[in-house]
Amino acid sequence: MAQRKVNRRQAWRIQKIQEERTARAQKRDEQIDSQLEGGDLGPEQHGLIISHFGKQVDVEVLEGELTGEIIRCHMRTHLGQLVTGDRVIWRKSPDAGVVVAVEDRDSELKRPNNHGELKPVAANIDAILIVIAVEPYAHANLIDRYLVASELSDIEPVIVLNKTDLLNDNNRERLIPLLDSYREIGYRIIYASTSDKSGLDELKAFLADRTTVFVGQSGVGKSSLVNTLLPGVDIKVGELSEATRKGRHTTTTARLFHIPEGGNLIDSPGIREFGLWHIEPTRLIDGFVDLREVTGHCKFRDCQHEAEPGCAFHEAIDKGLVSETRFLSYKQILNSMLESDFKAKEAR
Repeated sequence: MAQRKVNRRQAWRIQKIQEERTARAQKRDEQIDSQLEGGDLGPEQHGLIISHFGKQVDVEVLEGELTGEIIRCHMRTHLGQLVTGDRVIWRKSPDAGVVVAVEDRDSELKRPNNHGELKPVAANIDAILIVIAVEPYAHANLIDRYLVASELSDIEPVIVLNKTDLLNDNNRERLIPLLDSYREIGYRIIYASTSDKSGLDELKAFLADRTTVFVGQSGVGKSSLVNTLLPGVDIKVGELSEATRKGRHTTTTARLFHIPEGGNLIDSPGIREFGLWHIEPTRLIDGFVDLREVTGHCKFRDCQHEAEPGCAFHEAIDKGLVSETRFLSYKQILNSMLESDFKAKEAR
């Protein structure tokens, strides 16, 4: 996307705002340093970030007499961007607490924001539940984007079809074969409904002893699933827009919840599109587990996998070894990435 040109006054104002933000952050760190030197902070303790609010985070105490309590903490600016799921070291302050260190992450899920900056969404995740629903319309290409993000983050993905009580003769013919195609690749599929409670026992069994993040379009019922799995949490649930049949955002920040039967669940803000433009186009194929084995077997090294003779992908499709739908989805994502890359270079 081309950068918006700014005039001299606008540039000055932007610089001034940045300088003011930096000054505020520096002042906050100086206050924390003063507390550290003056002994105003308590001993170092282990904690877990369960939610993030701008310049502050909610930290669950993991040891000592305050175990289980939630403390609102400031963050040292040098720690980088902390997210839900981070394991941290914090110290109690007169007004709340201060995060002074962060432990290494086992895994992290990232996605680009609207400015093209790569931002972490959650950390130390064992599995990603890709929630789709009978409504809003579940596109294979959107599912594939989530799967690519999961595979390249080395986090196990599971596809959950929610609102199965809305299945009928019309949508069943499209959805079931679609999900069966993912099952054939090797992905786990869970069918669930909060209305008739079907599939919830299987879902609870999978979530036990794992830290799992829920992702998916707005309106697929993530919040309803959380409310059913965790009675008493009472997350706000949104209705589908009558005009578009798309969901309205109800969750505004990622939050971690403990599951009574064991395990942790992170509910994330609704994402209608999961951008992959931060990934090198050459790495995209690694996110398609069923296609990457075909890579490198084309007759010509510069094969574009269109109509060239000896294309290994088309041969695999003809033999039924590879799904044509998945291949076309890969090509669509690849073309969008190359187009975005071309536009970015053209704008420089």
